[in-house]
Amino acid sequence: MEIAEFCREIESYLCKKNDGHLIRVVGPSFELVSGWAQRGVPLKVAYSGIDRYFERYYRQGPRRRPVKIDFCEADVLDVFDEWRRAVGIRGAGDGGDADGPHEESHSTSLPLHLQRAVARLSSARASGLVGPEFDELIDRLSGELDSARAKAGGVRGNARASLLSRLEQADEDMLATATQVLDKESMQTIAAEVDTELSSFRERMTAEELARAHRAAVSSHVRRRLQLPILRFG
Repeated sequence: MEIAEFCREIESYLCKKNDGHLIRVVGPSFELVSGWAQRGVPLKVAYSGIDRYFERYYRQGPRRRPVKIDFCEADVLDVFDEWRRAVGIRGAGDGGDADGPHEESHSTSLPLHLQRAVARLSSARASGLVGPEFDELIDRLSGELDSARAKAGGVRGNARASLLSRLEQADEDMLATATQVLDKESMQTIAAEVDTELSSFRERMTAEELARAHRAAVSSHVRRRLQLPILRFG
């Protein structure tokens, strides 16, 4: 996508978020958004960053004035960094470092992580996003949660390492099942979106790195589409 087109798409999206109020992406704002395009920020990643700012803005109470794109800069770059880490892109764009695929920091306890994972899977099942093929996985995680809660001193040593390994495998199993749940057309759409997202990085990556990033990005799309949690921890 050309930089000018990228900026027009951002301007249009910002207009929708501002309930139709047009805030032009010109002058310094154009330079700002152009910088996102030059770094390789995918359009949907930029949208997610804008959404994050608006969500926080709405929580502050009734809006008083339209939001300028400049206010969304930090959130857009934060989401971009999270996306790069999720797909395993190292040192791309603004020179930041990504030390491998991970999509969230784990400052919470392991039992709390398990509790949230079970709750999110159960919510996805209740909403109809996933079906009974996830029942066994939910039961398995619920059992792990009960075991973790039963250990007063927490899960430590070999027991913790074993649990982390099981969660890693459970995450892979969940994504494999999710891929089977989605129809062929949906998977083709996701693959096409990922191709577009990674287009800015093709010349900077080896074929192996690009293939790995593509697989990771497809998994992230599948996870988001079905509102699935990240089961691995750490």
